[in-house]
Order: sequence, then structure tokens, then C-alpha cells
Amino acid sequence: MLSNFKIVLVETSHPGNIGGVARAMKNMGVSELCLVSPKVFPSADATSRAAGSDDILSSAIVYGCLQEAIADCQIVLGASARDRTISWPELTARECAEKFATVSEAKARDKIAIVFGRENSGLKNHELDLCHYLLRIPCNSAYSSLNLAAAVQVVCYELFIASGQQRESTIGDKNEGSLASARQMELFYEHLQQTLADIGFLHVDKSQSIMRRLRRIYNRAALDTKEVDILRGILRFSQNHNK
Repeated sequence: MLSNFKIVLVETSHPGNIGGVARAMKNMGVSELCLVSPKVFPSADATSRAAGSDDILSSAIVYGCLQEAIADCQIVLGASARDRTISWPELTARECAEKFATVSEAKARDKIAIVFGRENSGLKNHELDLCHYLLRIPCNSAYSSLNLAAAVQVVCYELFIASGQQRESTIGDKNEGSLASARQMELFYEHLQQTLADIGFLHVDKSQSIMRRLRRIYNRAALDTKEVDILRGILRFSQNHNK
């Protein structure tokens, strides 16, 4: 669903960062990488940092200038952490994803470039002139400089989520058990109170207030029937062990 997006890196200094970007892209289902006059590429450092996303590196296209890299695109966004004298229309990474990764099927045919500048200085003004939007990643105002691969990861993550590609977790039972009924909970509280009395934890003058607090704790937990059975098994074991 993100095949119409391309990541464009301008004059990347460190080849390891290119590999880190490729890995971030593959994590989030973005596959098209364009490189504008990288200092070193291809590189063993890039391959090492790619960690299994070699296919993105091998299909990356190197261009001599930004104009060539974005020539087939209808929409271009330039990422920048710095304020500019002349204002551009701005979008945060999330707004960008909501605007362009959730569009209709017809609009999804538009080619969209997300451009990232040099590690030490970002994009130049004449490069931003080629962009329709300035892309921002909200972060700590006292330290807003993100590592290149981290910045790409954030943007691609937002695209991935907005496009609806995330899959449900297969871990655990997903709370599919039936919640315990009021009757089951009352039997549990009676059992709990009796067990606490049997082990000498409850005192007659304080039992009511303690039980009220314990009810609040277990009610917040919204126990299912299996969980109640487990807890009552623990209570029975405690009672038998105390004899």
C-alpha cells in the first residue's frame, strides 16, 4: 500500500546511515530508496547496517541532483528541523501520513517523495523550493536533531500505521475469556475473606474496610472466569497449608 512513496536522501555523508535508512524502510513496508550524490555508495558499511534489507540497497537508484530524483513525483515533502526565513506549508509526520497514506485509490497513484537532507546541515533553501510541504517531526525543542535513520523510521512508521497495515498481535489470549459474573465474584470475595481470616490476616474491627479496598482492586482488574478459578485455587491451597 506504500508503493507510491519513495525516500530520497540528499548528499548523505556516512554510508552506514544509508544502510540504517534501508532497514528502517523495510521495517515499515517502504521499498523505494533514491540517493542524490551520496559521498560513498555502495559501501560495506551500508550493507552491514542494512541488516537484512539488502534488497532495498541493491535496488536504490543514484541521481546526480534532486530534480532528477523527484522528476516522476506529483507531491514532494522536504524534512527539516530548522526554521526558515520564508515559510512553507508545514505538516508533521503524522499529518503527512493522515493526508497521503489514507487517501482514495485514485489518489494513491500519485508518486510521493519524502526528501531528507545532509546529516550536518539538512536541506538547502533551493532544494526546499522544489518541495510542496515542509515535513516536521515534533520532538524536544532543546534538542531537535534526529539521526537520519531515526528520522526516516519515524516518518515511515506513521505512514505504516495510517495505511492500516499493522497486524494484530498473536501473543496471548486477547482477553477472549468471559468476564466473571457478579455471582462468581461474590463467591470469590466470600472465599477471600474466609481465607484471610483463616491465616490470621483479617481482624474483626478492620475486616470491612480491608475487604472494601480489596473489592476495588479486583473490580478494576475485570477478572475473567479462568482468572477467578486460579485465584480461588490459590486460596484453597493457602487454607489447606495453614491447617
